[in-house]
Amino acid sequence: MPFSTLGLSPVLCTPLARLGYTRPTPVQSESIPIVLEGSDLLARAQTGTGKTAAFGLPMIDRLSVRGGRPSGSRRPRGLVLVPTRELAQQVHQSLQTYGAPANLRVTVIFGGVSIRPQFQALRRGTDIVVATPGRLIDHMQQRTIDLSGVEILVLDEADRMLDMGFMPDVKKIIQKCPEKRHTSLFSATIPPIIETIIQWAMKDPETVEI
Repeated sequence: MPFSTLGLSPVLCTPLARLGYTRPTPVQSESIPIVLEGSDLLARAQTGTGKTAAFGLPMIDRLSVRGGRPSGSRRPRGLVLVPTRELAQQVHQSLQTYGAPANLRVTVIFGGVSIRPQFQALRRGTDIVVATPGRLIDHMQQRTIDLSGVEILVLDEADRMLDMGFMPDVKKIIQKCPEKRHTSLFSATIPPIIETIIQWAMKDPETVEI
């Protein structure tokens, strides 16, 4: 089953082939159609199963190929929350690659580095933000980011993120996003704390288990 059969636009599928993406992984083949149709998604999948493309490709498709305001708007329309700086960098690089054909701007935000370049990137405008919760809260407090335009929210490695104590920050961030949005949650396990987030932040999510 090639990527083109999942409903993705040829604008994205053609560059994927050049990058060596010939066949979707199980989590990609099951998740991408769900996100494209607009349903919330709960996916249980381990690291290394290809989940960045599983949420990144349909996000880019919906934000750009299927219409929307031009790239460079001040407010991000896609937000990906991740637990660590290392994962933020990996996801950012992948989304930049996937989004290049659609001319999407992707900005990464994490702690442990100067916040000033992040201010400047956000001021220039961005389409998708990849962020760790703590540093994103810093930006929210300094009013350097506006989440009121977020259409697609992704919580990646949610169990790990909440195990690290980010539950209060994650809740504050979600509360600043519009109620009318698409939400995807990827997690290796679904402990009770994840169930709380699912019940509170998602609307009848479709479930994928890999």
